[in-house]
Amino acid sequence: MSWFESLVLGLVQGLTEFLPVSSSAHLRLTAAFSGWKDPGAAFTAITQIGTEAAVLIYFRKDIGRILSAWSRSLVNKEMRADHDAQMGWLVIVGSIPIGVLGLLFKDQIEGPFRDLRITATMLIGIGVVIGIADRLAARDETGGRHRAPKQRKTLEHLGVKDGLVFGLCQSAALVPGVSRSGATISGGLFMGYKREAAARYSFLLAVPAVLASGLFELKDAMESDHVSWGPTLFATAIAFASGYAVIAWFMKFISTKSFMPFVWYRIALGIVIIALVTAGALSPHAAESAG
Repeated sequence: MSWFESLVLGLVQGLTEFLPVSSSAHLRLTAAFSGWKDPGAAFTAITQIGTEAAVLIYFRKDIGRILSAWSRSLVNKEMRADHDAQMGWLVIVGSIPIGVLGLLFKDQIEGPFRDLRITATMLIGIGVVIGIADRLAARDETGGRHRAPKQRKTLEHLGVKDGLVFGLCQSAALVPGVSRSGATISGGLFMGYKREAAARYSFLLAVPAVLASGLFELKDAMESDHVSWGPTLFATAIAFASGYAVIAWFMKFISTKSFMPFVWYRIALGIVIIALVTAGALSPHAAESAG
């Protein structure tokens, strides 16, 4: 992998990780359209450490408060009713599905799931799901001619059942084209949560899953002789800087705006990919992963 490739792929990772458009799909597509080797699932996982570092810094007050309350609740029974302490347990519970499924389907995630036809299908299909969820949320927020606006749930209403559902939605992002934030936020909207609440929990929920995945791949990469460490670490740093900027923008965007621009973008991109693959202009299979 060249330094220029790492710069571009790091930017793509940072710019798309937190938007409902699928960062793994865009990394795969950027490489395919540029004629580069597929950066591979390991590169994606390692650079995601950079974007999750951005989450840790942006939400540092929330995370610090949750960790403090959760750790104190282990020895102080009275603390177990505290919302922040409960959030600590709910992040753990919500992380179970992706951890289990990620290990069970590791070979498929790194191989067959990276087929561009699957990616295009997921871009379109999940785009439609996000669009429906967005319309339902908008209807509740604005009401209608014969109904008053409906109050949506905040994270104060989050329980174990909803936490597991959020976690199952997040695990769908193991397939390129789904989008971790898109699947998790739309799942939250279907369950009646406010946009900002669903997004905030989505970002918090991603921290243990992505860091664990990245460290797991990092361990394997350190035992390999085929990793271009300089460009990979450079891409991770770029992903951190651009990812932080995107989080700050996205949290303001979702409080007042619709997800529909992302929905139409996903559908259009999926259609273009299918057309190019069908015409033979683009191979659906990844080239040998870049080192």
